[in-house]
Amino acid sequence: MTTRDNGTVERDNKDIAEQGIVFSPIGMIRSEHQEAGRTPIQPIYAGDCPGRVELFPQFAEGLRDLAGFSHLYLLFHFDRAAPARLRVKPFLQDVERGVFATRAPCRPNPIGLSIVELLAVEGLVLHLNGVDILDRTPLLDIKPYTARFDRVATTRNGWQDEVDDATAGRLGRRSYDIKPR
Repeated sequence: MTTRDNGTVERDNKDIAEQGIVFSPIGMIRSEHQEAGRTPIQPIYAGDCPGRVELFPQFAEGLRDLAGFSHLYLLFHFDRAAPARLRVKPFLQDVERGVFATRAPCRPNPIGLSIVELLAVEGLVLHLNGVDILDRTPLLDIKPYTARFDRVATTRNGWQDEVDDATAGRLGRRSYDIKPR
């Protein structure tokens, strides 16, 4: 660490890496999904998948005014992810890609992000739709989706533009539609 003349402290990369970062869950995500291989891979393919957030009581005040939003970002810990890999084969293709060019869960910091529909707030429970998250996943944070700030009209989708919508939909739902034996 270096202290500047104005009294501010500047940390270098080594200080940050050695210190680490610690998060604690604020609640639990509940869903019908028990197996990763039978869970839709993205919220767009989980439109008919209900779920809920069960927030821990000490965070109750944080839910104030949330009911006015239609969609939420859920940030969560991929607590059952495979060990981190820097190259992965994404679900849309059989080609290795850099993990940061994918949404694969086997990341150096296994943090997941999903946009879900908020149906209702009932005490400490958020009722949701479009949940593509395994049951009992630790929730790290909730943020409201706001079209004014978050919607991007024109985007480039990198290698994903090589995959047609029908193929992406079939692969994205995995075996969610198939009933277990």
